[in-house]
Amino acid sequence: MIQPFLAALQFLTRLPVHLSSPPGEKTLGYSLPFYPLVGLMIGALLIALGWLLRDAPPLVAAALLLTGWILLTGGLHLDGLADSADAWVGGMGNTEKTLAIMKDPNCGPVGVAAIMLVILLKFVALHSLFIAQEWIALLCATILARTLIPLLFLTTPYVRSHGLGTSLATHQPRKLNMLVVAATPLLLLQITGIAYFWLLLTTILTFLVLRFMMMQRIHGMTGDTAGALIEMTETSVLLAAVLRVTIDL
Repeated sequence: MIQPFLAALQFLTRLPVHLSSPPGEKTLGYSLPFYPLVGLMIGALLIALGWLLRDAPPLVAAALLLTGWILLTGGLHLDGLADSADAWVGGMGNTEKTLAIMKDPNCGPVGVAAIMLVILLKFVALHSLFIAQEWIALLCATILARTLIPLLFLTTPYVRSHGLGTSLATHQPRKLNMLVVAATPLLLLQITGIAYFWLLLTTILTFLVLRFMMMQRIHGMTGDTAGALIEMTETSVLLAAVLRVTIDL
């Protein structure tokens, strides 16, 4: 199972990963259950960076941490967020128009605004969490967001006829995905404690709302909407963590 893991790591991060040959469709499909593990690695690296920046001014530390986060993932999911935002506004409720705009490689003003808004919210949240030394929230955000991708593929039709998402949807190990989706939040709660239940609840609500929007507009999902789901989930979990610290939930 090392090849599917490396395929997931190569796709979701910019870490130097060497594959002897391009991953086949089955390898890509079997990479889905490893998404939460890649999320764990991303979160761990961000926590390590935060520890190195522990003596820096909080504003500087938050800015550098967010920069490291974007560089680590290559801005992959931000691209999906921008494409989805442009398509949702420009599509004006029409399924075909929404999908056509989403496929356009150019980024419109709505997409730029969506990226700026998410980056701003993440920066503010990271600043607050850095001051509170609430590092576990980073781990929760990166793991839970990537756990939703196998869940999305399990529950939502992929509407494109070709591309990476088609391989993931067609060759996914459904039973293993179900196990990973069920076990990951439970293990995370076991490690972090019941106090972090609010972050799990936030994750579930974010998934339900965004999936509903996908089904209403395009009757399924695309790679762009999956990327948007990751960005929106990470942001909402970080903000929920700030509220948890602030009002001591």
